[in-house]
Formats: sequence, C-alpha cells, structure tokens
Amino acid sequence: MGLLNDKIVLITGAASGIGKSIAEKSLEEGAFIAVVDQFYDGLSSAKDSFNKYDTEKIIFLKADVSHPKEVEKTIQKTVDHFGKLDIIVNNAGIGGEINPTGEMSNKGFEKTIQINLLGVFYGSKYAIKQFEKQKTGGVILNMASILGAVGFRNSAAYVAAKHGVVGLTKTTALEYADKKIRVNAIGPAFINTPLLDALDEANKQQLVALHPMGRLGEAMEVAELAVWLISEKASFITGSYYPIDGGYLSQ
Repeated sequence: MGLLNDKIVLITGAASGIGKSIAEKSLEEGAFIAVVDQFYDGLSSAKDSFNKYDTEKIIFLKADVSHPKEVEKTIQKTVDHFGKLDIIVNNAGIGGEINPTGEMSNKGFEKTIQINLLGVFYGSKYAIKQFEKQKTGGVILNMASILGAVGFRNSAAYVAAKHGVVGLTKTTALEYADKKIRVNAIGPAFINTPLLDALDEANKQQLVALHPMGRLGEAMEVAELAVWLISEKASFITGSYYPIDGGYLSQ
C-alpha cells in the first residue's frame, strides 16, 4: 500500500526538475496527479516520460502561477476531473535575474516575486478555499530553498521570495491547523536540475564546493522528503521548514 493511495495531488512546475520527480514519486505511492506547468513544450515532454505510469491517473494542465485566475482555474479543473483535491505542491519557480541589488532591474525583481512568492500564495489561497468547501482538511507543501534561511550575493529577488515563502508557510499553518490543513515548506540546496543547465562545468563545480557533502543534490532526493511530508506519515507536522541541503546551512 502506497503512502498516497487514492490521494489527489496537484503539483505546479511539474514538467521537469524537482516537480517532475515529486509527480513520479507520488504516482509510485498511489496518487492521482495534476501535472501543471507554464510551458506547452514542457508538458508535451512530460507526457512522453509519464507514459510508463497509468495515464488514467494523470492530467496535464497549462498555467502561469503568477496569474491568480489561472491558478484558480487549474484547481477547479483538477477537482472537476478527479472529484476533489487533497494536496497541493507549490513548486513552480524561476532562478530570476542575477545582479547586485543596486543593478537589478525592477522588472526582473518583480517577475521573480510574482512567480516564486505570489504563485505560492495563489496556490495556497485557492487550495484552502477548496479544502474548506470539502470539509476534509488538506495538505499544502511549498517549495522554498536554503535561500529562505540565508542570503546569497546577486540574488536579492530570489532570496526575498524564498524568505517570504517560509514566512507564508508558518503563518498559513497557524491559521488553518484547527481545520486539519497542514502547511510545510522544504528548502533544497543546489539540485541537479535543468535550472543549472545554463552553467558551464567550472561554475557547477563552484556550486558543488559550497556543499559539505561534496556534491549537488538530486531531484528524487527532494521528492522523497516531499512525498513523506504530504503523506499521513507526517500527520503531526505543520508550520515547519525542512532544509535538504547536504550540510549547506550547517556551515
């Protein structure tokens, strides 16, 4: 029996990287899933790679999480298709503009906040409305980062957004604990995903050196933690932030 048998799980940014691994692990643990992504080409690629699973248990939806109406419609489409929503994983995010704070463009800063923080807020807000309508409780898992706990040069927008995600997680958890809605966040360090594909090998090795374990994390390692946290195995856990970082934050 899987950890997520018959649970309905919506995952944003799920066409690649950590989100895709969470989707795959959720399926392996018995869930029905909504794979949500901003890009049609990503969804097409995901459809091909998900063919090895029971395709009756998967729907693919296009949505830009920085637009609240799109997030709301995506949750409604998931409920229309599967009959309910049990869990949302607010995973969609971007690296954003790399520049010192004084040189960062207003547009670049705003875009990162819109996707990485407001997108999490919209997902949480509309999932909560659905959970309250169902009167069955629910689970929200937010994708923060190690940079939700510390600073990082040339990444002011990303760091601000991820700190905001951690604060949003704790506050939402307090507000809805008595309604059986659990809310947690996880904080990956640098993970070997397509977000790092633009880096040359020298820059990747610089990132590797930041981790005491001497390597980058893998997306499925993050997925293992994520799926455990959204399962009933973590039934007494809410308002928490879990780094998964190869020792990064211990330095």
